[in-house]
Amino acid sequence: MTPDRHVGDFLREWRQRRRLSQMDLALEAEISTRHLSFLETGRSQPSREMVLLLSEKLDMPLRERNIMLVSAGFAPIYSERSLDDPALAGMRQAVELVLRGHDPYPALAVDRHWSLISANDALVSLIGEVDPALMKPPVNVLRLSIHPAGLARRIVNFTEWRNHLVARLHKQVDTTGDARLAALIEELRAYPTPDAAARGPKSSHDYAGIVVPLQLMTGEGVLTLFSTTTIFGTPVDVTLSELAIEAFFPADPETGLALRRLAEKRPAAAAG
Repeated sequence: MTPDRHVGDFLREWRQRRRLSQMDLALEAEISTRHLSFLETGRSQPSREMVLLLSEKLDMPLRERNIMLVSAGFAPIYSERSLDDPALAGMRQAVELVLRGHDPYPALAVDRHWSLISANDALVSLIGEVDPALMKPPVNVLRLSIHPAGLARRIVNFTEWRNHLVARLHKQVDTTGDARLAALIEELRAYPTPDAAARGPKSSHDYAGIVVPLQLMTGEGVLTLFSTTTIFGTPVDVTLSELAIEAFFPADPETGLALRRLAEKRPAAAAG
């Protein structure tokens, strides 16, 4: 991790990303606007404590805080371990416990690029037949859902759901500045709307202004689901800070009953 840019470049970029003026950030950090200006232009070199303070006030992701520290000549302080690292075993067990406990409703864990980390049986059973190429690790769950050879043809409200995912990605890019996610936005936008999805039945329920549902065609009819996202609180490891659990809930009683029926139909090995 050896960025060529000066710490002031990163500082100015993230301040502008957060739509803060120099005065706004200086007031938040309780420093002078003059000093902040000198830091951004390179006329002054920040201390390690100042880098950490400004990173905190800018609500920068831990990965980006490490980069800013290195650009200022300091060692990164936030570890980045593999999920297989023994130090994260307890956290991995907690994720699996949440996923299993959410059954018969679908749930999955993803990293910062929406690559699949783990999923419960309810989610796996809903995927069904898709292009095997989309299931080769790392599986990107957004690509899997929107790709024509993935779940797209079974998503009744395809356009609404894709727009929802793109909007979420835009917010994530604003927060993280991740170029890979920005490229994923363009990829999702480029996929055509499947004819089957366009012709599919529409839900009789109205969720406008409350949630954007996922309406998925299954052997039990159209399931209507909404999702919640769970992250670890106050993580100090980069990998853990970027891990999220996406849990789906039935948006109506019919979907809840259908998910329970689907769970009863699973082979005993999968259900256990």
